[in-house]
Amino acid sequence: MTERLEQAVQALNQAYLKRYPTEAVAAAATMRIADITELLISQAVNEAINIWQQLPTEVASSVFIRLPDNLAKQILMRADAVRIARILVRLDSEERERLLNFADTLKRRELLELAEYPEDSAGSVMDTRFVSLRESMSVRGALQRIRKRKPEFTRQLFVLDTNDRLLAMVDIHDLALADGTDPILSIARSIPAAVLPTAHRDEVVEELDKHKLADLPVVDIEGKLVGVIHYDALVTAVREETSADILTMVGVSRDERALSTVGFVVRKRLPWLQINLVTAFIAAAVVGLFENLISQFTALAVLLPVVAGQSGNTGAQALAVTMRSLALREIGASQWRRVVQKEVMAGLINGLAISLVTSLGVYVWSQSWGLSLVIGVSMIIAMVAAALSGVVIPIILSILGQDPAQSSSIILTTITDVTGFFAFLGIATLLSGLL
Repeated sequence: MTERLEQAVQALNQAYLKRYPTEAVAAAATMRIADITELLISQAVNEAINIWQQLPTEVASSVFIRLPDNLAKQILMRADAVRIARILVRLDSEERERLLNFADTLKRRELLELAEYPEDSAGSVMDTRFVSLRESMSVRGALQRIRKRKPEFTRQLFVLDTNDRLLAMVDIHDLALADGTDPILSIARSIPAAVLPTAHRDEVVEELDKHKLADLPVVDIEGKLVGVIHYDALVTAVREETSADILTMVGVSRDERALSTVGFVVRKRLPWLQINLVTAFIAAAVVGLFENLISQFTALAVLLPVVAGQSGNTGAQALAVTMRSLALREIGASQWRRVVQKEVMAGLINGLAISLVTSLGVYVWSQSWGLSLVIGVSMIIAMVAAALSGVVIPIILSILGQDPAQSSSIILTTITDVTGFFAFLGIATLLSGLL
């Protein structure tokens, strides 16, 4: 009878999870950590990952370290990399290292990069072991959560909506004096300021001083709370940084500054200029392959910069968005397929639109349908290739452990020029009878 009862309960749980996933996860988040762990173990892997990803951050981290190794490994490898990184930074070094051992080399590097922030950024001084409150809570429920989680001393607590987005803040003093039956939002107040993890430390100091805050929330690009900066911790970090600056003041910085010496600037820039020169010769060599064709149809030489310019702009747009997303930890290298698919589709649609306008303009100028067809087709090919390159180049450099900002633009320029020139002149060769 007991076995049948367990099977019935499990079947009811499965039906509830499938029909009411949001309500089910919200209910699961209020359960004991041990019970949530048992619930995930009883589910299929895909369902377990889906439930775990929707749990509040502090709950998900507590559950993660209690899962069996096989399920923890599946979550580590298949769940959203940004979410995993946010969980890992909340764990102590031993637990973090144990879980990272489940990952392969590339996944481990990706997670570590997502979990680390520049020394001068908000992310480097934020406290990730915060306790958040839910908008649906009562004052009594909030106090119970605080007693259960036992956070370090804090003056303010932050309220999240059902999607983990930052909604409001509550002073601990107001919470202690409120009636237990009052909804948490009745004593909450709006948040005067929040910063991204990549915000410079100077911006953090300015926001804290401007709004007289004891704790400053740190949110990601979607507005989800990822950490809290305590004023005392920030003062300590700034003091340590200032001391380090004084100690190293007589040395030479490894990074270029506006007032760096000429010799230093030349040493930093000249190698990349030489590389850029080589890539320019490569693009010129492609044009040289079609020298005879260009001599017969001089209009091709006039239109070459049009193709190269449009493909270069398309690649630069994709590159800027991808590098920004990598810098803000919005994406990891493991999500390259989704990003590539999105940029290639955008490049194709934009290419079609631009090629129609370009073909019409070329026809008005040259009265040649053949030339219009050549530049229209080549424009589509070049822009799609440029969009693809703008995504793939920084992600590959990131996987290889290189700084995408250092050389992505040079590589991208080479690829877009070579692809654009070859597509335009190659199609012109094939359709030379129509020119």
